Amino acid sequence: MAGGVDSIRRASLGTLGAVLVVIGVALLVLPGPGLLLVFAGVVLLARAIPALDRFVAPVRGQAMRAAEESVSSPWRLAGSALVGLLLVGAGVVWGLAPRVPYSGWATGASLIISGCVLFALLAWSHRRVQAARNRR
Repeated sequence: MAGGVDSIRRASLGTLGAVLVVIGVALLVLPGPGLLLVFAGVVLLARAIPALDRFVAPVRGQAMRAAEESVSSPWRLAGSALVGLLLVGAGVVWGLAPRVPYSGWATGASLIISGCVLFALLAWSHRRVQAARNRR
């Protein structure tokens, strides 16, 4: 019985990890936290398939560097915040305007959620960078 539960857990983790990787890769070119979703997906896949554990560290490094670069200067922080505001604004427009392609609250909500996730990641990155600077 324990083997069956473990197999179900590994299959679930693998499926969820693969879905996160695919969505993350799509969000690398679309607005959203693509690299962090790829990282989360690779972590889940590595838990399901231990042989993939060697890919976690390089993806983690890239994700952390990207997070730090987004708040490395006041101009980058302002630009990232502006993108977040544009995402939220676009989400409201897509939700309210019926003549916009693919209009509706499904599209609008996904844009608004992407903007909110961006703000949360910016705050987390900023706190992380400030803590690293204070330790030095």
